[in-house]
Parts: sequence; C-alpha cells; structure tokens
Amino acid sequence: MSSYESLLVERDDRGVVTITLDNPRRKNAIHAVMFRELREVFRSITERPQDRVVVVTGAGDAFCSGADLSGSADSVERLHVLHHMRNIGETVLALAQLQQPVIAKVNGDAIGAGMNLALGCDLIYASDRARFSEIFAKRGLSIDFGGSWLLPRLVGIHKAKELALLADMIDAHEADRLGLVNRVVAHDDLDAFVDDIAARLAAGPPIALGLTKRLLNEAKDVTLAEAVEHEAMAQAVNGGTSDMQNAILAFREKRTPTFEGR
Repeated sequence: MSSYESLLVERDDRGVVTITLDNPRRKNAIHAVMFRELREVFRSITERPQDRVVVVTGAGDAFCSGADLSGSADSVERLHVLHHMRNIGETVLALAQLQQPVIAKVNGDAIGAGMNLALGCDLIYASDRARFSEIFAKRGLSIDFGGSWLLPRLVGIHKAKELALLADMIDAHEADRLGLVNRVVAHDDLDAFVDDIAARLAAGPPIALGLTKRLLNEAKDVTLAEAVEHEAMAQAVNGGTSDMQNAILAFREKRTPTFEGR
C-alpha cells in the first residue's frame, strides 16, 4: 500500500490499483492536499505498465461529497482561487489521460466534484444507496471538475442544464435511467461485482484496451473519415504486439490467451 496523507492506494498481483478517498468524517470531501495527491497518483499510474486497471472509491459510507468548503471565505481568498482551480483542472486532465480503464465504484453519495470525479471515469457502478448531485449552484458556485464538458456529452445539453442549474439530488436508479452510470448494484454486492469487472479488465490486452479507450474518447470530436483512419493506425499498432499474436494462437488452440502488454 502506497503512503499518502488523504488517499489509500492499494495494488494487487492482478494489476488492479484501488484508490480510496480517505476522509470519511467529511464524507470524503476533497481538500487541496487530496486534489494534489489524486493528481500525483494518476500521473504515477501512467508510468506503470504493470498497473492494468484503476478503481476509484470512497472510505466509509460515501463516495465523495465534493470539494471541502469548510474553510471561511477569507481562507478561500488566500488560496488564490484561479490558481487553485487550475490545479484542480490538472487533476481532471491527469485522470482523463490515463490509458488504463478506470472504474468508479460509487458506494454512496457522489456530490459536486465527487459526481464529476465519477463521471470522469470510464465505467461507473453505483450502489443502490448512492445519490448524485451537481450541487454547485446551491453553494453559489458554477460547475467544475470537468462537469461542464462531461455532463452534456452523457445526457445532452438540456438535461445537463437541468441537473446543473437546479442542482437537485437524484438517486442511483434515476442516474441509471439518464445514462450517468453503467449499472446499479445492490449495496452489499457492489465490492464483489466491481472486483469481478476489474479482474476481467486486468486480464485483457492493455495496449488494445488503451487504444480502444482513446478512440472512443475522441469519437465525438472527429469526423468519420478521421475516426476510421485512427482505427487503422490503432490496428497497425496492435498487429505488431505479441499480445495479438498470442490471442490468434490461443484462438486456434481453443484456450484463453494470456496478455502481457507487449
């Protein structure tokens, strides 16, 4: 287990990295140190090919209650808000730039920046006890942590405006209906369910999965002609890997391939 002040970072022998926001007394509200440490751990994972998949979750009974606003207005001013927000933006980008699949295991409330942290992950599995809210307007704030970019891409512009401007709380089943989560799981089954998904991803071909993730992330920002060209380039990369050769041989031999990420 890696040592951080505000996070628990655990790695297992399958290549699964579990990042737990560890501020349970404040429902895992993200303070400046946690933003920095999240940025650091995301960047460290990009340099570790042995890390195959990432799971982000929260300690206790919440995923993340958003940014920690417990300080006074004067203390917020002393943080030099623009500089602070740009650091938060760097954390968002560090998450987005991960080549590995990232799973949000939403074990409880995901509010404000916590909701957008979950939305920034590739797959979102939520406890049936989870709730979501773009709470910012009720705190006199505008949407952040990448939410202005992520939310309309997931639910469309008008529903995104409704969620952000009214700042209502929605339950996990409504989030599922809107397409904000991949699946709602009974709370007591969530750990085992996500562990199975993480194991399946960790056993997959890392290079091919990373390229697929990139192609899908870029899909809305390119033309069809650009997309098929990017697909061709990705398959050319895959064709040069031992993982693809092993997969073809395993198919012929009717066995499950073992992928090594090379």
